[in-house]
Amino acid sequence: MVYENDEGKPQKVSNFRYNSPLIQVIIIGLVCFCCAGMFNALSGMGGGGQVDHTAANNANTALYTTFAVFGILGGGIYNILGPRLTLIAGCSTYVVYAASFVSYNHNRRETFVVVSGALLGVGAGLLWAAQGAIMTSYPSSNRKGTYISIFWSIFNMGGVIGGLIPFILNYHRAEAASVNDGTYVGFMCFMAFGALLSLLVLPPSKVVRDDGSVCTQIEYSNVGTEIVEILKLFLNWKMLLIVPAAWGSNFFYTYQFNNVNGELFNLRTRGFNNVFYWGAQMLGSVGIGYLMDFSFQSRRKRGFLGIVVVGLLGTTIWGGGLANQLRYSRNHVPEKLDFKDSGGAYVGPFLLYFCYGLLDAMFQSMVYWIIGSLADDSETLSRYSGFYKGIQSAGAAVAWQVDVHGVSYMNQLIVNWVLTTASYPLLFLLVTLAVKDKNTIEDQGASLLLSSVF
Repeated sequence: MVYENDEGKPQKVSNFRYNSPLIQVIIIGLVCFCCAGMFNALSGMGGGGQVDHTAANNANTALYTTFAVFGILGGGIYNILGPRLTLIAGCSTYVVYAASFVSYNHNRRETFVVVSGALLGVGAGLLWAAQGAIMTSYPSSNRKGTYISIFWSIFNMGGVIGGLIPFILNYHRAEAASVNDGTYVGFMCFMAFGALLSLLVLPPSKVVRDDGSVCTQIEYSNVGTEIVEILKLFLNWKMLLIVPAAWGSNFFYTYQFNNVNGELFNLRTRGFNNVFYWGAQMLGSVGIGYLMDFSFQSRRKRGFLGIVVVGLLGTTIWGGGLANQLRYSRNHVPEKLDFKDSGGAYVGPFLLYFCYGLLDAMFQSMVYWIIGSLADDSETLSRYSGFYKGIQSAGAAVAWQVDVHGVSYMNQLIVNWVLTTASYPLLFLLVTLAVKDKNTIEDQGASLLLSSVF
């Protein structure tokens, strides 16, 4: 792989340079593997691993409320502090959150859990704004789907490993009241390592693409500029078209984690299911990433195809969810299923939960690809990504309280289905109006240079 240096002479560069987009995306994937991936595994058990979901639901409401605010502000904070300070501050809050459940196991006091949830919302806003900027702006324009799938696969491996932790440590405790302290300590160790790993992430001005271009020449911003630019997002028609997709993209977690996995399966089986839920996310992200980078030469057609594929798959999976939900309700819950002892009765609900994970990754990867197609510079995309995560988190905060207030499982399913379905035509319109169909010179050069990697 070569590009010309300042003297006009060919210069060979490695695909696995420390300052390459590929390595940097892998590093941020590993950071999210350790922090957000482990958090997802913990949440996926239903109620944070507690039989009584109230403490975890209230903590998640606090979490996603502050996440909504700092998700939107996170892009501006990232542009001021840079990736390393933003990430280390964000990742540290995950450790505190996991520690709060160790405390709750012993004193049953909800206050620490809720406060740590609110703190984690601040940290998650910083982490995901930085992640979004890195994942969408560091790669070349015509390989963003590939890099998104690489990130998503690494990140969701955290959910796979995180699912194994409670499965192994609680294998002989099928009817236990909650997961044991060792499970939470295991999560804490991974999260602390992720915080340290974030120090390896380079700022965009030091990341060199394989065609020799840098991600941005701007090395810092200021508070006034970022406040103005963030406020403009609420009047940006591109962002307004993304709002339904953003609101719905985490709204379904409450239903899937608490009212499918948490309600239908016993403790050890929840961990077992999560291994496959997050494994399905890896498969889904790779599949949609390939379609949105390689299916057509036209970038716009690739966007259309991705939306149609995700829309059709989503309709099928939510239809399966409806058939499953007709079997039980909040007032009539069947006997808990066990992966080992329940035989054929376990297969159908397990496959549905697996498909929910597949759809989640495909839906979010598709939306991230569209966001990444709206700009190329790190500053703009950090704000776009932060706005997306902020609106997403506001939706999630509402969803956790919907469950706390006892809304029927059937109504929750219908709302989730409607939210995701309503977003498809708006995303289709966004691709039509905002995604450029013709590749730039940079795209064409990068396509040739990256063909040797993928």
